[in-house]
Amino acid sequence: MKPVAGAIQPNQIQVAFSDFKEITKARLAVSVVFSAVAGYFLGADEIRFLPLLLLAVGGYCMVGASNAYNQVIERNLDALMHRTKNRPIPSGRMSVAQAMTIAIVMTVAGIVLLYLLNPKTALFGTLSIFLYTCVYTPLKTITPLSVFAGAFPGAIPFMLGWVAATNDFGIEPGTLFMIQFFWQFPHFWALGWMLDDDYRRGGFKMLPTGKKDTGTALQIIMYTLWMMIISIVPVFGITGRLHLSVPAAVLIFLAGLVMLWFALRLYELRDRASARKLMLSSVTYITLIQIIYVVDKFLS
Repeated sequence: MKPVAGAIQPNQIQVAFSDFKEITKARLAVSVVFSAVAGYFLGADEIRFLPLLLLAVGGYCMVGASNAYNQVIERNLDALMHRTKNRPIPSGRMSVAQAMTIAIVMTVAGIVLLYLLNPKTALFGTLSIFLYTCVYTPLKTITPLSVFAGAFPGAIPFMLGWVAATNDFGIEPGTLFMIQFFWQFPHFWALGWMLDDDYRRGGFKMLPTGKKDTGTALQIIMYTLWMMIISIVPVFGITGRLHLSVPAAVLIFLAGLVMLWFALRLYELRDRASARKLMLSSVTYITLIQIIYVVDKFLS
């Protein structure tokens, strides 16, 4: 039997779904949602399914919208780089209008869903879209300080979960924010080191010194140390309701030492392989410590 003219074929649906995942950067969005959910578990007195669902779906919408806006803005630059030239817009599989429609719909849906949790959560979610799209994205071709600007929206998710659970912003979500804030620097500079040649094709300035040199490597080490310190601050009992037991703090510190070791190796070798290992260790670190925080809360 021949397919009906004009009917949507299964492969078209697959391509459209694949492009949707790519325009919203699904893997990144899921990792962000994981951070927000971890923050929710830390802040909640009791775990309720509906707020958790609103946070997860609303959070995905906000991250997906930010990534869609980003790819609309950078579509011409994406076409110049090997790793991004096959994205939906530069490849021609998706129009700018389609991408903007996705971004706007997800923005509205995300704000509404997070507002149903509480206004503060919606406010921080909206702020993350604004900072990512209107500050971080345009700065990427102007100054390496774009990474500093991008660290703000990047650090919101862990904090957002706490605010979603408590409708309160204080020292606890502030501490969660600072953990993920300092983590951003070694993570993205390692990524920037790996992809420096490709970033240069697009005109992006991602490394703090503009070069893959000892200066960049030293700053990676410095921010890794700050990250390690702030990650164990709750063990000293100075962060309100956010607690950390001594065994949990030791585990987190050891995980930080592993990441620091990879940062030191990058300083020593200054090669792409070392940068990749540091980047992967940073992803493992942030996921692991969030799990440790949550498990420690329910075991302590």
